[in-house]
This record gives sequence, C-alpha cells and structure tokens, in this order.
Amino acid sequence: MGGNGGSGTSAEKRPNELLGSWFVRSGWSKGELARQVNRRARQLGANHISTDTSRVRRWLDGENPREPIPRILSELFSERFGCVVSVEDLGLRTARQSPAASGVDLPWTGAQTVALLGEFSRSDLMLARRGFLGTSLALSAGPSLIEPMQRWLVPTPGSPAPAEPAPVLDSRRPGRLSQPELELLESTTRMFRKWDAQCGGGLRRKAVVGQLHEVTDLLQEPQPEATTRKLFQVAAELSQLAGWMSYDVGLQPTAQKYFVLALHAAKEAGDKPLGSYILSSMSRQMIHLGRPDDALELIHLAQYGSRDCAGPRTQAMLYAMEARAYANMGQPGKTKRAVRLAEDTFAEIDEWDEPDPDWIRFFSEAELYAENSHSFRDLAYNAGRSPSYASLAEPLMRRAVELFAKDSEHQRSYALNLIGMASVQLLQREPERSTEYAAKALDIAKKVRSERVNTRIRKTVGTAVRDYGELAAVVDLSEKLAADLPEAAEAG
Repeated sequence: MGGNGGSGTSAEKRPNELLGSWFVRSGWSKGELARQVNRRARQLGANHISTDTSRVRRWLDGENPREPIPRILSELFSERFGCVVSVEDLGLRTARQSPAASGVDLPWTGAQTVALLGEFSRSDLMLARRGFLGTSLALSAGPSLIEPMQRWLVPTPGSPAPAEPAPVLDSRRPGRLSQPELELLESTTRMFRKWDAQCGGGLRRKAVVGQLHEVTDLLQEPQPEATTRKLFQVAAELSQLAGWMSYDVGLQPTAQKYFVLALHAAKEAGDKPLGSYILSSMSRQMIHLGRPDDALELIHLAQYGSRDCAGPRTQAMLYAMEARAYANMGQPGKTKRAVRLAEDTFAEIDEWDEPDPDWIRFFSEAELYAENSHSFRDLAYNAGRSPSYASLAEPLMRRAVELFAKDSEHQRSYALNLIGMASVQLLQREPERSTEYAAKALDIAKKVRSERVNTRIRKTVGTAVRDYGELAAVVDLSEKLAADLPEAAEAG
C-alpha cells in the first residue's frame, strides 16, 4: 500500500464522523470507494496510490491520508452529491489547519490562502458545468462576516512566503516565472475584466476560474519574493473577478467565498487599495442582498484600511458606495454628505500624478453619476416613493445614460442605468417614458449574460404592470419581456 500512509499515531485517532457521514449517504461499499480512488489517482498520474478496503476502514477510523487522497475524495464525493464537498467537510485537514476554512473565517497565512484558492477554484471548475456550484455554501452576514474581515487590518509578520510545495504529479518544470510571463498574466486579467464589462459574468466566468487555478499552481512553486507578491496580486484580482462574475449570474455564496479569498490574497500581496476595492465589491453584494448595515461596515473598513494609500478615483468610488449604503438605510443627511464627498474627491483625479490600477478604471464620470443617482433613487424608495428624491436622481441618471450610450466597453452598466432611468420615471409617474428606457435595456440584456440585469428588468416591468397595467405601452413591454427574456432561460 505504498504512498497511503496517514499522519497521526493510533493514540490520537478517533473515528472520522464527518467522513463516515458522507460515506454512509453515498451508498458506496468500502471496496467501491477504494476502486474509485485508485482510478482517479491513475488519472492524476499518482500511480503509487494503491488503496483497498482496509485502508478505507482506517480513514473512517480517523487516519489522515496524505495528498492527493484528500483532494481525490473531495472530488469523488462532490460528484456523487452534486455539490461542493470540501476536504474540510470530510474532516481530512491536518490539526494545524482551521476547521472553519469552509466558511469566511479563514487563516490569514499565505500557504493556506493558496491551498484554499486552489481547492475552491478546482471544485468550481468541476461542478459549474452541471450547475451545482454553491449549493453546499451558505452566505455569511452580520458579525460572522464583519469580524473576520476586520483582521485584514492586522499586520502579519514577515513577507509573503510561497506555499509548501505540493507533490509534483506531472512533468512541468519548476517555477521561476520570467518578467514577460508575469506581464502576460496581468494582461490576461485585464482582458477578462474587459470581457466581463462587455458581456456580463455568464460567458467567461469559467475561463477566469481556470486562470485563477493556474496562478495558484504557480504560487505552490518556489519563486523569488517579488514574483510571489505579484502572483498574489494577480490571484487577488482574478478571485475578485470570479466573485464579481458569480455575483452577476446569481451565485451569491460562491461570490462571497471568492471575495473573501481575494481579500486574503491582496493582504499577502501587500496591496491595500486592491483590498479596499474587494471590500467594496462585498459591500455592493450586501446592498443587493438587503443588508445595508453590513455594506456600510465593509465600506468603512475599506476606507480606513486604504486611507493613506488609495488614489482619489478609488476613494471617490468608496464614498459613492458609502452613499448607497446610507440611502438603503434611509439616512438622507448622511447620503447627501457621502455623495458630495464622492463628487469632490473625483474632481481631484486630474491632480493625482500616479497611474490608476486597471481594476479601478471602470469608475469613470459616467459611473460616478450612476452611483449617485442610484443613491437618490434608493432614498426615494425608502421614503415611500418620494418624488423629491426622484427629482434629485433624474438629472444624474440621465447624464449617466448619455455617457454610457457612447461607451461600447461597458454594455452591462449601460443596461443597468437604462433600467435605473426607467425606475426613476416610474417614481415620477411617467410610465410611457419608463417603458422606452426599459425596452432599450431589454435589447441589451439579450446580448449580455447577466442575471442581475435580467432580475432588475423583471422587477421594473413588474412595478410598471402593477401600477399602470392598463396602458398599451406597458402591455407591449410586458409581452416583449416574456418573448425576449423568458423566466426559464438559462442565466449563465
């Protein structure tokens, strides 16, 4: 049975109840599981693995098998149950690794960040094809989310170290990336970000996750310290983008897990502005999920952590997100103050003499108008459909729509702001104008794979039908929606 030895002595062993529970529910015999492990090991090139029923019994009795067996068992049980069954879920992490690693309270160490990124991206690639991803994850909110994220600010001793090398199961050369190879990774990440803005999260999400998995493989190879830092930065950007795309197509727990892992990678890279951007993505998700209090906590954490290093474009974006959180909490005074700060800080961009990182370039003048108009619109909703707040939203939303109409790169943002304008027109009791904007948004939605866009169109059209269902323009729009964007269509 060479290569199957476990860690830990017999005195330490207790039955592995987690593994036992999954095993019983699988309906497999010990012999069948052993055969599947051996078959998968051969596919990986781990020909030294030779498992039998007695070895499976020892795992169930508490023996910890060495890699790659925990990973193989994770894949086999995930495929069996159609959901992500992580190594932690099977009780197969060693004692020095956190049992909480399947949630958001993860260890803040480079090696474990790499291991968790690799494992989660691999599970995603394996299961996304069949639409099962995320079913075994749960969203965290409130203190269980905020408190672990606050540890982003706690200094860690020393510089990031590469993960412990995994056993080499193929013939690829060891690490030491060249500068051109690093630049290619960065340019590929920029290209993925551009595709997301043009096409929505549904079309390229798997490609981004695959690239992220490749980068985590590179982080497990010995690299110079500067290269390791740069790879963590690329991993953070890719993990944020994977989270953003997951959020866009409605995979909310999966999105949150990627955001959390991205924040860990940004910390290892020593990139506080990038960390603040990741926290803003988490904040936006919390607003979407109806948790503005959590959104505000995350934004304040982002602002504090990057107060002395983020450029004005990033700081303006954070103020705009702060305004969104306050608006959804129904606090007009604080909303208006944050809107003003966003505008004033954005005006300082021309005086900033450092180039902006690619991840914040999306925050253009159009995006500033869009965010601030959405804040006033959200205030209107929270104040009983107040026409006065809607009148503050309308000119800003109109300007955002005009600017995005000229921007072929940000088609999803154009659609979202057309929908925003349609909702403002409904607040102002202008249903015919509202249907014109919604119909334009619907034409874009057919080309953009974004469940967020689809959901917002359906919600806005539903409001129009409820309030003005007898109008011919509203009837026509409702019929167009049913034909162009049927509920049963795949979201991506």
